Amino acid sequence: MDAHGQLGAFLQARRAQLQPQDVGLPTYGDRRRVPGLRREELALLAGVSASYYTRLEQGASCHASAEVLDAISRALCLEETERLHLHDLATACRHRVTARRPPAERPGPAVRELVRSLEEVPVVVTGRRSDVLAWNTAGHALLAGHVDPTGPERPADRPNMAQLVFLDAHIRELYVDWTAKARAVVGNLRLVAGRHPQDARLTQLIGELTTRSPEFARMWADHRVRACDTAEYELRHPLVGSLTVTQQTLTVPSEPEQSLVMVTAAPGSASQAALKLLVQATRDRGGDVDRGRRAATTDFSAPGTDRRRP
Repeated sequence: MDAHGQLGAFLQARRAQLQPQDVGLPTYGDRRRVPGLRREELALLAGVSASYYTRLEQGASCHASAEVLDAISRALCLEETERLHLHDLATACRHRVTARRPPAERPGPAVRELVRSLEEVPVVVTGRRSDVLAWNTAGHALLAGHVDPTGPERPADRPNMAQLVFLDAHIRELYVDWTAKARAVVGNLRLVAGRHPQDARLTQLIGELTTRSPEFARMWADHRVRACDTAEYELRHPLVGSLTVTQQTLTVPSEPEQSLVMVTAAPGSASQAALKLLVQATRDRGGDVDRGRRAATTDFSAPGTDRRRP
């Protein structure tokens, strides 16, 4: 869908989700032929002509001013994140850009060092399209322990959190309220798609998820947007059982398209104890692996080394 279509589809979807009583309009008991508000009603609330709003919704006009867009946002009862998304869609509509494939994203050295230093806290670094760019041992063990831990190091093999949430049975089982997690993923992708309509890789990802997951297709059609800042989830982890965690998503200052996702639990809670147990277990396992690697790569020809092998 091009930028004109995205803008119109967003306006139409959000208009359909509003009822007259939600915005103080009388219904007079009439039977409505369309779900939600009529175009004329929305235009009246926004203070614009019905013909102008119709052209905007049909993609025939993309030159709405910031003031008009804000008026429409108020009429649609949009939250701040949704209002900014509407402005992004209108901007993309005014400036047509050919779709392109941007270079693979890479976390900077400072971000990698930060991830390594936070060994007591599960951490995952994601890119614009929800690709996993880096994670520490605890982050991998908590959120995707069944996935190759070295995947983020190879751009072609990187796990994608959106794909995992919708297409991976292990992740579906991990989140007790899977629907809440899925809606958060879709809402965030909507935000990114509005800011980067020219991103061919993102378009390909959305197309794949729409084709392979009926749930994604249904949620995507709602046109709801959501910034994944802070959220609480109950997990069913295969190693440490049930725990409730808070996922906080921070923007990487040096790379505003990358996000640092940190997972914590309430101090003194059973969930925090479970997290600590998981961190300790993964650290011990990592130490065993490292010792095994060192033993396997010992140079038996070096001076002072016992050349006898078992």
